[in-house]
Amino acid sequence: MTATPGEDELDYLSFVEFAVDEAGRRLPTLDTDAMRLVLTLHRLTSALVYDLESAVHRPRGLSWPGFRVLFVLWLTGPAESKRVAELAGMSRAAVSALVNTLHRRGLVERARAEHDRRAVLLRLTDEGRALIEADYREHNERERSWAATLTERERSQLIGLLEKLTTGPAAGTARRRF
Repeated sequence: MTATPGEDELDYLSFVEFAVDEAGRRLPTLDTDAMRLVLTLHRLTSALVYDLESAVHRPRGLSWPGFRVLFVLWLTGPAESKRVAELAGMSRAAVSALVNTLHRRGLVERARAEHDRRAVLLRLTDEGRALIEADYREHNERERSWAATLTERERSQLIGLLEKLTTGPAAGTARRRF
């Protein structure tokens, strides 16, 4: 445990220690280790996503959700919008609204699926493919910069621990957006 900064010294990431200490003081039966884990993961993820979005994606005219949709389509190839929503961790409605914007920009094409005329099949245009490839190269440079803080062994350990969390009992019963 690190020293808790005073309230006037708090920032987004250091707030975790303050919150854990203060909540633990007010509710002594809390599992403060679990609280620290979840708060730290959430805050780090939010900071990382904000950094990627502001440094990489926004300069190319993409939002974080826009990047996620293009990224899924780039890797999977043409896919139904409901499948894109699932893989991007978004609601179908959010993907539908976002695809309108991506379609207007000439990045994504829509077509009716042959097996079900109600289903919408999405695919990248050549322009969309070129954008996501350039965007992801720079995205990966930022990923590399974040990961450089850890040794190869630490990265491997952290990946293993995160994968363990994603396959644990709580993850299996967690509510999802899709």
